[in-house]
Amino acid sequence: MLEGGYLGFAELQYVHAPLKGERLVAFLSDGAFEEQRGSDWAPRWWRAEDSGLVSPIIILNGRRIEQRSQQGGERWLDRHLRLNGFDPISLDGRDPASIAWGIHVMEARLQAPGESHDRGVVLPYGIAETVKGYGFPGAGTNTAHNLPLPGNPSQDEPARALFNEGAAALFVPRTELDQALAALDTHQTQQRMRERDHALATRQVPPPRVPPIADRAPGGTSSPMQALDAQFTSIAEANPQLRVCVGNPDELRSNKLDRTLDTLKHRVQEPEQGVAESTTGAVITALNEEAVMCAALGNKDGLNLVVTYEAFAPKMLGAVRQELIFSRHLRQAGRPPGWLGVPLVLTSHTWENAKNEQSHQDPTMAEALLGEMADVSRVVFPPDSNGAAAALAHAYAQLGTVTALVVPKRSVPDVLTPDQAHNLAEAGAVHLAGDPHGAQLMLVATGAYQLQEILRAYERLSAHDVPTTVVYLGEPARFRAPRDPDESTYVQPAAFVHELFPPTMPRVFLTHTRPEPFLGVLRPLDLGPATTVALGFINCGGTLDVPGLLFANRSTWAHVVDAAARVLERATEELLTVDERTALDGRGNSATIIAIRHGARP
Repeated sequence: MLEGGYLGFAELQYVHAPLKGERLVAFLSDGAFEEQRGSDWAPRWWRAEDSGLVSPIIILNGRRIEQRSQQGGERWLDRHLRLNGFDPISLDGRDPASIAWGIHVMEARLQAPGESHDRGVVLPYGIAETVKGYGFPGAGTNTAHNLPLPGNPSQDEPARALFNEGAAALFVPRTELDQALAALDTHQTQQRMRERDHALATRQVPPPRVPPIADRAPGGTSSPMQALDAQFTSIAEANPQLRVCVGNPDELRSNKLDRTLDTLKHRVQEPEQGVAESTTGAVITALNEEAVMCAALGNKDGLNLVVTYEAFAPKMLGAVRQELIFSRHLRQAGRPPGWLGVPLVLTSHTWENAKNEQSHQDPTMAEALLGEMADVSRVVFPPDSNGAAAALAHAYAQLGTVTALVVPKRSVPDVLTPDQAHNLAEAGAVHLAGDPHGAQLMLVATGAYQLQEILRAYERLSAHDVPTTVVYLGEPARFRAPRDPDESTYVQPAAFVHELFPPTMPRVFLTHTRPEPFLGVLRPLDLGPATTVALGFINCGGTLDVPGLLFANRSTWAHVVDAAARVLERATEELLTVDERTALDGRGNSATIIAIRHGARP
């Protein structure tokens, strides 16, 4: 079920994994318990009404938990677990019979009536105590954490003797192994599934029903996050067979997901009157990005959504990347994953989040996921409300993927028709203005606020008789050079790329992200510094409004026009006034440029 190389994510996912009627035994690492926080919240999330039985068993064998950050070993862990709503059971980690007995006891306790207290469910938890490296040299010491032998046993006699001495404790005669296999290999007689056939390992979820997106005619303004909110709840309501999980590390209402919260509610143990809370709510809220991301990733048979401030999203990267790696490995092994794609919505984003200064202005997550393989890692920048709704629906149709959606929460102009929004979701880019065959220049926008600046630059250039074409690039990785055969099946074919991006036409890109990693992804579209310029976030920020941030990062319409003059080898004086040029140089009044945001024409 998991790649597993990154400690701790199994601890965060297991409680969200089984559906009602299913059973899961999760063997957990004490090292992961120390590394990744949040697993002690499992009793807050498990509910008999919509969850299968879970039997977590920690293998308590490491010196870390006993002598470093946590003192006291099994006794300390027992007290800690009880304080957090668990019902610990001590097991002998060297005796399979003890562990089997523990599983029966834990499942029986979880099914017993009245198993709750004033803080909610009491979740059984097995503590299987043993020593690190049991049966091998250095067992129970720090040596067991690495390579315990002093030499290569094939060439070093003392090392070979140590190995054989330790391994003798683990030796089981072949006759006893055969008897054990005969006793346990009775799946058909007892109607038990094999581990490889467990429901959690074989999820195949049919595509959900997706209601049509609301028709917002171009010309108005609306919040893309509110559109996404409406689209998500309509999909959830149209698919009652799917268990819904919304991962939320902050405030849904702040991010314009009012309908989602009112419909699905925070999952809590003691709901407050008049608040959107329920003991069986579908919104998993915790101030821990890894925990809420893993809640959605664990819900493999369901409909998921994760929403976070863009600047906080890098905390989720390890969990997302582990999922992408394993999904790709499954595909390459001929067992493509069948879970619905998981949308990760990055909002309150870099260009609209100024109250906490530069700490909240960070496009790193989108840039990092653009570096992952595009056949499993999707990064999409919807330009408006129709684009956001269509991109969300498209994300669920992509099995075994994670789609990062960079979505404004403030109102922006409605630009796309529903048909254009669907075409953008399918193709990754759409032509918006100008004659692509008679143009001298191409303007390319990635990001909602960036599109508005590009369109203003287009108006200025058109007013000065510069034939220009405008393309909105919503999913940049569809136009990258594929790095292996699997990725080549997802990127657009060369004929389509050349039709949309004529290979000799000078171009200016304006992107939500930093321009350098953006151009790195788009090497096939980069004609070189003489005829290609990319503008974007250059790590300038602070407590500025959207126009101020665009100006500080040299990303306004006027900066686009200035770049256009360079790639066309024309004098900037032909396209910008003296006041506009002095503003660009930092010697004039910036309001000459950014006042256009308030209704003036360029």
